[in-house]
Amino acid sequence: MSTLVALQDRLTAALDTSILLVNLAGGELTLTIKRDDNLAVLQHLRDIEGFTSFVDLCGVDYPERVERFEIVYHLLSMSKANRVRVKLSTDEDTPVDSASGLWPAAEWFEREAFDMYGILFSGHPDLRRILTDYGFHGHPLRKDFPLTGYNEVRYDEAQKRVIYEPVKLVQEYRNFDFLSPWEGMLSGDEKAVE
Repeated sequence: MSTLVALQDRLTAALDTSILLVNLAGGELTLTIKRDDNLAVLQHLRDIEGFTSFVDLCGVDYPERVERFEIVYHLLSMSKANRVRVKLSTDEDTPVDSASGLWPAAEWFEREAFDMYGILFSGHPDLRRILTDYGFHGHPLRKDFPLTGYNEVRYDEAQKRVIYEPVKLVQEYRNFDFLSPWEGMLSGDEKAVE
C-alpha cells in the first residue's frame, strides 16, 4: 500500500493539470483524467512509471451524463507489482486518442468499445466492428439498446447464406402453466390429476 501512496504522490506532482481525481481504495489506484491529455498520461505511466503491460480497456455507459461514456484502462507494472486504473469520459461524437501507438494490444479493445458502445478513437489504424456483423445497426452494450434487438440473424439452409429478419416475438405458442413451481410457492401437489 505504501508503494501505491508513493505512486499517487509522484503522479499528482508530475501530472497535476491532467488529473481530475485520484482515488486510492481497496489497494487499487484509480486516476480520472482529462480526455485531451489521454496519451500524455498513458505514455508517462508506461515510460516513466514502468506500466509496460496493457491489461485491457473497457467502456461504461452512463446515459444520464452529458459525456455518457467512460473509458477505463487497466495497466500493470510487473517490475513493481502494481496496477493502475485510468478513467476518462467522452460523448457520442468526440473521439478519444487511440492508445494503439503505445500498446498495439489496445487496437482490439478499442475496436470492441467502438462496436459495443459506439465510442470513437482518433488515430486508430482499423476502427471497424469486431464482434457484431458488418451490417449490424446499433451498439448492443448501450443502455438504450432495445433488449430484443431489431433484427434476427440466422443461417438459411435453402439460400445458403446468412439472412436478416425483423424480430418476431410469437406469444400464441407459449403455454402458461400458472401452477408451475417456478411461478410461485405451492403448498402441495396441486398439479396432480385425480
